[in-house]
Parts: sequence; structure tokens; C-alpha cells
Amino acid sequence: HPIVRPSHLRHRCLCASPPGAGELVRKLKEEKAPQVDIDKAVAELKARKRILEAKELALQPKDDIVDRVKMEDTLKRRFFYDQAFSIYGGVSGLYDFGPVGCALKNNIIQAWRQHFIQEEQILEIDCTMLTPEPVLKTSGHVDKFADFMVKDVKNGECFRADHLLKAHLQKLMSDKKCTAEKKAEMENVITQLDNYGQQELADLFVNYNVKSPITGNDLSPPVSFNLMFKTSIGPGGNMPGYLRPETAQGIFLNFKRLLEFNQGKLPFAAAQIGNSFRNEISPRSGLIRVREFTMAEIEHFVDPSEKSHPKFQNVADLNILLYSSKAQVSGQSAHIMRLGDAVQQGVINNSVLGYFIGRIYLFLTKVGVSPDKLRFRQHMENEMAHYACDCWDAESKTSYGWIEIVGCADRSCYDLSCHARATKVPLVAEKLLKEPISFQNKPESLEKGLVISKALEIRKKCRKTLFPYLSSPLEFTVETEGKTFTLTKDMVTVKRFQKTLHVEEIIPNVIEPSFGIGRIMYTVFEHTFRIREGDEQRTFFSFPAVVAPFKCSVLPLSQNQEFMPFVKELSEALTRNGISHKVDDSSGSIGRRYARTDEVGVAFGITIDFDTVNRTPHTATLRDRDSMRQIRAEISELPAVIRDLANGYLTWADVEAKYPQFEGQETGKKDTIEE
Repeated sequence: HPIVRPSHLRHRCLCASPPGAGELVRKLKEEKAPQVDIDKAVAELKARKRILEAKELALQPKDDIVDRVKMEDTLKRRFFYDQAFSIYGGVSGLYDFGPVGCALKNNIIQAWRQHFIQEEQILEIDCTMLTPEPVLKTSGHVDKFADFMVKDVKNGECFRADHLLKAHLQKLMSDKKCTAEKKAEMENVITQLDNYGQQELADLFVNYNVKSPITGNDLSPPVSFNLMFKTSIGPGGNMPGYLRPETAQGIFLNFKRLLEFNQGKLPFAAAQIGNSFRNEISPRSGLIRVREFTMAEIEHFVDPSEKSHPKFQNVADLNILLYSSKAQVSGQSAHIMRLGDAVQQGVINNSVLGYFIGRIYLFLTKVGVSPDKLRFRQHMENEMAHYACDCWDAESKTSYGWIEIVGCADRSCYDLSCHARATKVPLVAEKLLKEPISFQNKPESLEKGLVISKALEIRKKCRKTLFPYLSSPLEFTVETEGKTFTLTKDMVTVKRFQKTLHVEEIIPNVIEPSFGIGRIMYTVFEHTFRIREGDEQRTFFSFPAVVAPFKCSVLPLSQNQEFMPFVKELSEALTRNGISHKVDDSSGSIGRRYARTDEVGVAFGITIDFDTVNRTPHTATLRDRDSMRQIRAEISELPAVIRDLANGYLTWADVEAKYPQFEGQETGKKDTIEE
């Protein structure tokens, strides 16, 4: 297995020095060592992981490594996507999708809707991208959604501080004159990059004399840069806002309406697909790190005491490559595990999270992500937010290494609780108690001479201490908001009565799968890119039919006008069946036109030839892109066959078993055969 194969290498390298990095982390935690020492050890472990993953990639078989230059040339030449505003010089991190890329993206989104929203009966909403500042202040984005940045003091060009420092140190370490002691020192700095604060980074930039890599100019000290795009809402500029950095907040804010729409029942899920914005300091790696991107997010609201999914058994037998936090800390490699066993053994926190991991796996492999290059990595303790119960990332192996394409987190009740506190709106659900609860209630009723609002506030503050005074003639004094209030016995009456509760209020927990559509697209590009055996110049994308930009091409053998009525008939029939297709009646050999349609990933091709014209019933050939094999079938049957192939109801093997294989034309231009 290409991922698991170097496991012995990983384990030997990680555990080479006594004690091993993973063992050291465990020991420090057991001894309750200072957090700074634990962070340092974890950072060192992560650095070693990155080095070993690079070695794993280097150990891949040659045919397992994508020719990225050739692939990107195909993507650009056939206008899958390109840099936005290119005739003005372009803008980093912004991309426009061409006709083929747009069709592929829409098909991935449509497959996502079918797989999740329709099959799981999820409630889809569409919220505004403009978000007022108080919302993102509450969610923590205003204060914490930031990276450190440095500027070229002369031309103002910006760089992300940690990335620039790392690249500079790696350059220094590659110098043959660099001593082993100095190398070890710089390696130690790199391992702790995630832990450095603003002043520590500034000192390191001075110590290592970091300059602009482009101009050699001096750099400004690091400053915190918030990654959100700020704007003002309305002409007065009095309402600050941001372009949303994620789609999730709109779902949380509409929780009450969604719960009401779902008749007050838990569990339920809501989803949103749309663009989000992050003002990356130094975007790179094509679609992997961009400033505007499409997200598809699900928020599954569940009773915190009932985190079991009724459909988990549907995915329990899936064997998935899991990289648990325990394996990472102990220096072990990822290994394939049955999903049911992972939940049962507590590797995955609960079956709701496990169910979504299984569904994510099925979706990704359906749209073209290779199962051999897909793993689920669990966040280590120092990576997880304080409120999260468990978090797993679906990661794909690409020429850039392992990249996160989907996150799946159990966020507990954090988001709903934060917004409820900020707005004083209870974001809760009612849960029917199995048995009603009865108890004696003894509220005091305040009467006479007090403002009701103040009285209620005072009652909350002194309920427990008030009752002893009611049996005596003494007065009772309460202080609130710097003022003193005196209560006398005749202001208070006590009523005792029986109260029965049939429901309780709970704040639901949230399981959140979050999909980066652009990253999934890029992974699909790499995992499906092929070069025809024996012809290095013929490249193609082996997209699954369900997401292929066009399901089918219609190719007349030549520009002979006899073919045109059949082309028109087929095109209309394909359209009626909802099949996206492309007619290519241009000049050029049929082989060259096959190559053109293969290059943009068209799954199947119908060819109209002289047998179509001369024989009755009229037939045409159907070609499979990947195998290049062809069958012959009646024209009237072909649209339904392609529809079933595209929807996954038929396989190419099924089609070959039913229809005769095409070997070659039997009639020519001047032949006419009556049957």
C-alpha cells in the first residue's frame, strides 16, 4: 500500500533518539510539566512527521507521482481555471473557472447535494455573505482570526512571517558552511514556529537577519493581520462588517427558525453552500490556498446525551485509513481500520461523528478521490479548540504532500452558547422527559412600592437569603448597581405550590463536516490525471461519470451532411434526458477529436458513421474514455444507456455484456444496405 509501506521507516526515525518524541510527550504530560515544554515536544514531533511524510512521497513509485507541470498545462490550455484579472496582470489567490472547470465544480456540488442533502434529508439554507461585526466578534473571528505579517520597508510587499522565516532558515541550513550546531539550533526554531508570539518572531527576524526574498530590502517587525475582508454596511459607514470567513455562522444564527421548521425535533441537520473569503497574506499552490473559495458545510444538531446515529451500521463495515492522535504521538503510521471498530474502541468519539466520517469517505471516492491517497487524521490535543470533543480531517495525498480537504468536528455546544449569551436569545431545544418531574416551588412574590424590573432583579439575588427574615420583623437590605434597597416584611408574600415539568431545555451539540470544494477539485485533478500509454503527448482526466464536465460527446465521422440529421436527433434526445453533452463536428480526424474530448474528461463518445446512415435500424458507436473500447447500439437506446452510466446505475462492463463490441465500419460512403 503506497501510504502504509514506509511505516517501518517512520517508526524507526521517530523513535531513533531515546526517548522517542512521542514517548517524551506522554512522559511530560504524565509529569504535568510546564505547558511550554509540552508544546515544544509536540512541535518537534510534528516537524519530524512532516520530514517523514516528505520521505514517504519520495519513496512513491514513479508512476504514482503526477506530472504536475503537464497537468497544469492541460488545465490552463483547456481553460479549466485561470488566474483572475489576468489581462491586468492578475491577482494572487483569485481564480476564474472556465466552461469545463465550471461544469466540473457544479457537478461536484450537485453530487454533494444528492449525497448529503437529499439522502440525509438535510435542511439547506442560503445566508448573506456580508456579516455585521458583532456576529464575528462573538464567534471569535475578530480577535483571533489572524496571522503575523512582515512588509518590505521600501516597496510595501507583504509576506507571512512564519512562512518567510522557515524558508530563510531552510536556505541557511542548506549551505555547506552551516555547522551542525547551527543547523540543530535552526531546526529547533522551525519546530516551534507555531508557538512563537509577535515579539519572539521579531527577535528571530533580527537574529537571523531575514530580508525580503525578492528585493533584499529590510523588513518591518511582524504585525498581527486579521484575515477577514473588512467593509462597512450602509452609506454612513457606521456599521462595520466583514465578508464571511466561513458559512457556518449563518446556520447557527438561524437555529431557532430551523428547529421550528423541523417541528422542534432533534436531531436535525442544516447545510449551506457558498463562497467564503480569507485575505491570505501569501496565497500559493493554486486552488489549495486562495482568497475566495466555495465551501459546503453541514451543522448536525444532536442531543449531547444521545450521540448515536441510527444509520451508523450502513457505514460500520467500511475500511478506512485512520491516523489517530495516539498513533501520531507514539510515532506510528496511519493504518486501515474498520469504522465500526474505531467507534467501539473509542478511537472515534461517537457514532454520529463516525457516521459522517463514513459518508465523507463515500462521497470523496465517488467524485474521484483515490481511496489509496485518502486518510482521516485526528487532531492532536494541542490542535483542537478547547470546546471540541473530537476532530478529524480528511486529507488527500498530492504532489504538495498531504492536504486537508474536509474537516469533521464535534464542536459541542460552543457556537450556540456564545450567540445566546451575546444576544440574550435562548438557542435551545426542548426534550421530552421520559417521566415528568414534580417538586415544591417556593417563589416569593414582591408587592408594593418597588419598580417591577428592579424587584425581579433583587428577587434573583436574594431568593435564598430572604426566607429567614420573613419570620422576623426585621428589615432586609439589598445592594444592586451601587444602590441600596430596603425590603420590609409587608412587601413580600410567599406562595408554595406544586410544579410538574414534562420537558427540559437543552443546548444541542453540533457535528460539523466542512468541505473545501476547490481543494476537492484540485485533488480530483491530480488523482484522475492520466497519460496515454505509448503516447506521452495524449493526456486526459479520468473523471467519474457522475462529475464529468460533459457526460458525452457526439462526433460525426466527418462533415458529411448525411450525418447531420442524426447528430441533431441525438443531441435533442440527450437534452431531454438531462445529459450534458458536447457536439464536435469540426474538421480533423476522429482520433484527434477523441483526444480533444478525452483531454477535458468527457466520459463517453457517440460516433455517427456511414453504418448509421446506411443501415436500419439506425445504430451508432458508444466509446468509453478510459478503456477506449466501443460498442454498437441503436440510436434510440443510447441516451438512456448514457444516463444510467452517468448516474451509476450501469457500469461499462454491464454495457459491454449487453451490446456487441464495435470492430469497424461495415459500409462506406456510397453503400446502401436494406435490411
